[in-house]
Amino acid sequence: MLRSLSDLRNYALYAIDGKIGSIHDLLFDDKYWTLRYFVVDTGTWLPGRRVLISPVAVGRADWSSQQIRVRLTRDRIKEAPAVNADPPVSRQEENRLASFYAWPTYWAMRDPPVIPPQEAAGYREKAHASSNGDPHLRSLREVSGYHIVTRDGVQGHLDDLIGEEGSWGIRYVVVDTRNWLPGKRVLLSPKWIDSVNWSQAQVFVDVTSEQIKDAPAYDPAMPINRAYETRLYDAYGRPTDQ
Repeated sequence: MLRSLSDLRNYALYAIDGKIGSIHDLLFDDKYWTLRYFVVDTGTWLPGRRVLISPVAVGRADWSSQQIRVRLTRDRIKEAPAVNADPPVSRQEENRLASFYAWPTYWAMRDPPVIPPQEAAGYREKAHASSNGDPHLRSLREVSGYHIVTRDGVQGHLDDLIGEEGSWGIRYVVVDTRNWLPGKRVLLSPKWIDSVNWSQAQVFVDVTSEQIKDAPAYDPAMPINRAYETRLYDAYGRPTDQ
């Protein structure tokens, strides 16, 4: 099922043996467009501390009560290495967390390349540089409000991200068109994003303003079903498997 990621902010998180806090933010990577961490504000339980919880430790959410269960104990979370929950999160901190919880390292390549000896030194330097922090790890709070720029320069705003419960892959970007189509929000696939200028807070998309105008409006109160997705992809002239 597809869910608004912004709606998850302030949901309560419960460990096996009690509440641990509420979701303050969500971190996703803009390379694979997948949720990587829930940033949890632990409130009065661990004052002044925010912890990162990987989706691999998360069970199904109770949407009616706005609660999410975590397959960890409070003591286990309390004993975990402290990390800076604001991106860029250092790769060393991610490694420590993954090792402590026995989480899979999502950044690890399945088939490491065979590197010629003459290139090995440069590869090691690149790997060392990337260990300072993952440049692809982004905060939902950070990107909310970014300008969406179409091929013909018309702008909207990034309003939300839509993720798939379970896999936590990001299926859609929600665009608020209030600058030129008051009251309308539409969806875009991350696959249609050409580039992101993080310093200028701009997302450049491979669609026209006319296509956005013709796209079916997104209503968060209505489910995103196959019929809606077919209309959406038709409006953008894209095959539904893209």
